[in-house]
Amino acid sequence: MRIAAVQHDIVWEDRAANFERLAPQVARAVGAGAELVLLTETFSTGFSMTPGIGEPEGGPSSQFLAAQAEEHGVWVAGTCPETADDGELPYNSFVLAGPDGTTHRYRKLHPFADERDRFRPGTGPVTLEVGGLRITPFICYDLRFANVFWNAAAGTDLYLVPANWPSPRRHHWQALLQARAIENQAYVVGCNRVGTAGDGTPHAGDSRIVSPAGELLATASGTETIVLSDVDPAEVAATRERYPFLADRRD
Repeated sequence: MRIAAVQHDIVWEDRAANFERLAPQVARAVGAGAELVLLTETFSTGFSMTPGIGEPEGGPSSQFLAAQAEEHGVWVAGTCPETADDGELPYNSFVLAGPDGTTHRYRKLHPFADERDRFRPGTGPVTLEVGGLRITPFICYDLRFANVFWNAAAGTDLYLVPANWPSPRRHHWQALLQARAIENQAYVVGCNRVGTAGDGTPHAGDSRIVSPAGELLATASGTETIVLSDVDPAEVAATRERYPFLADRRD
């Protein structure tokens, strides 16, 4: 499967403007052969914690992903703030929309800093099978917690990590993406935003696709761009057979 990570800027708290900007970028990724297109964390609002920023599950951001998936016949994913049925704090929800109209969700396990006061945490990881590829999504700050990646490793070929990772800690982002691939012998796709958020936080992008052996298959710097690579579950299996590290782990 060919995966595209769309590294993009975000218009602060303006869903309509972001949908307009992102639709042609998704189209370009599909034109380059992508079968799964990953957008960033909070792709439609920026990493805003303004009260009331949440939208209902299946709201405008999810609808945008579903419409893009249907239009292009591919899978499209990103995260957005979605309120729960009880109407309390929203989740930071990863939404993966399929060309057949299906949607799948993972909710961020580890809210970061003030996000703890504005968003509720999810309850556990989710692994999905798409075209024979076992995919486990995590979101931004989740990347710092190796245990959740370890726990999902045996059933995962590919980790997807959309983010709004600030540029002052960019070397952490780069190192941790590569580390998670090496220690779990799985592909890792990190999709980070660029530009300055409405709260003044700068972002450097550094989106990348890492192989199960830790090799950088595709990288980006600090501008809007698309990173692409083919991923193959057979390469995950071969890497784990050649170096059976996972079997040697101890609880």
